[in-house]
Amino acid sequence: MSEDLMRYDLLAQQALRGVVRSALEHAAREGLPGDHHFYIAFSTLAPGVQVSERLRERYAEEMTIVLQHQFYGLEVTPDRFTVQLHFNNVPETLVVPFSAVKGFYDPSVQFGLQFDVATQAAEATRRRGKSGARQQKAANSQSNSPSAKKSKAKAKVAVADETEISQDGQSETSPGVAAGGAQVVSIDQFRNKK
Repeated sequence: MSEDLMRYDLLAQQALRGVVRSALEHAAREGLPGDHHFYIAFSTLAPGVQVSERLRERYAEEMTIVLQHQFYGLEVTPDRFTVQLHFNNVPETLVVPFSAVKGFYDPSVQFGLQFDVATQAAEATRRRGKSGARQQKAANSQSNSPSAKKSKAKAKVAVADETEISQDGQSETSPGVAAGGAQVVSIDQFRNKK
């Protein structure tokens, strides 16, 4: 089989990000109809992501936001969206490029998409050629420093408004998340036991 020089995997992800963009454009223009609401997960480390230092410390690698009743100023451009949310009663403005989005889920209709942000970063590095490879090598050597290892250990994934989706698709507040941050779930819980 020949090599996929067209990179259909990246083209498909780009097209599906257009679905997310269109859904957000509809919400910005007309509001969210019916029970529709969005869970959007994104990499806080991706280029172009703008969040406050307070949020970046709390959500070092990934953040999930919920757009349902209390979001303001949703603006959508061809390459990013901006939204205002409250975190612990503090208003925050987030700017998220669509290339940073890792997941999109509308539990009202059980519709979800997942994206591979790492694949796109690797493709961008490949395009930059040797200079990109040198920059990556320098970044890797910095990430092996003791301070970088310490910051990686502190990284966590959490839902921004501290809600979770129950099995029936409804939002509910989770005391474990609200009290101490992210919950860690073993993948073994979901495997079939014989």
